[in-house]
Amino acid sequence: MAEVATSATSDQLLVVIDPIARQTDSESVRIVKDVLSAGAATKVSLPDGPEEFARALARRGSRRLVVVGDDRALMRTVLLLHRQRELAECVLSVVPVGPMLSVAHALGVPTGAVAAARAVLDGAERRLDMLVDDSDGVVLGALRIPAPAARQEPLEAARPWLRTCQSLVRTLVPARPAREPAPAVPGPSRLRVEVDGVTLVDLDQPLEAVSVIPGSGDGLASVEVRRLSVGAEASPLLATGRTVTVTGADFRYRADAGVGGPVRRRTWTVREGALGLMLPGR
Repeated sequence: MAEVATSATSDQLLVVIDPIARQTDSESVRIVKDVLSAGAATKVSLPDGPEEFARALARRGSRRLVVVGDDRALMRTVLLLHRQRELAECVLSVVPVGPMLSVAHALGVPTGAVAAARAVLDGAERRLDMLVDDSDGVVLGALRIPAPAARQEPLEAARPWLRTCQSLVRTLVPARPAREPAPAVPGPSRLRVEVDGVTLVDLDQPLEAVSVIPGSGDGLASVEVRRLSVGAEASPLLATGRTVTVTGADFRYRADAGVGGPVRRRTWTVREGALGLMLPGR
């Protein structure tokens, strides 16, 4: 992990640059460093992996934390600070760089490198709600059930030696008639959704989707349940509350940039104002 110190004004920043950001858009990273170092005293950290990333956060001292990376870097940072019980005392800045930026955008962070860097220097702290589940996971932008199927990695991403071994096996093993696998067609979900202990929908009603979105500082989450309908489209069921519990057969869920599960029961609770984020001033 490389660290570079620069000096400017009295404001002290620790700029942690995620390796994916450096690999995918080095020009934006360079611009961000130039803008930040021109406006504040900055220490730049270049971790090579999750462990070095965590160590950089732990050694930030009194410096204000700036994370340069995509949604995965943002979520990793928030989760680490939350589990170390340091999130309440931290004001986080994020400069979105990389392939996945939808969560940062939903939170109000500019997705342009210069605008986001200027918000780090000239913006204002805003306290945002987030969801915390009963396994200590966090949700900042949105929770979706069921989670979409994982994308298959392209063959080119496989290691060359693995492709060589597969070719060798094909030459040594007699060919057998191939059986086509049955296509994976997800059936309707049957889930019980409770909001603040009140059942919104029960197991006897097949569902298309459930979404839960933290509020904008009011301590309440917005819940939408879309029921499976035949013929005319059924109106979605809407509710707001502080706790959301989902129960049913094994289900997966997408929480921001990651997928959780399978689980049979999970409860999410709103933590009001849990995340302090630097955003453009209004």
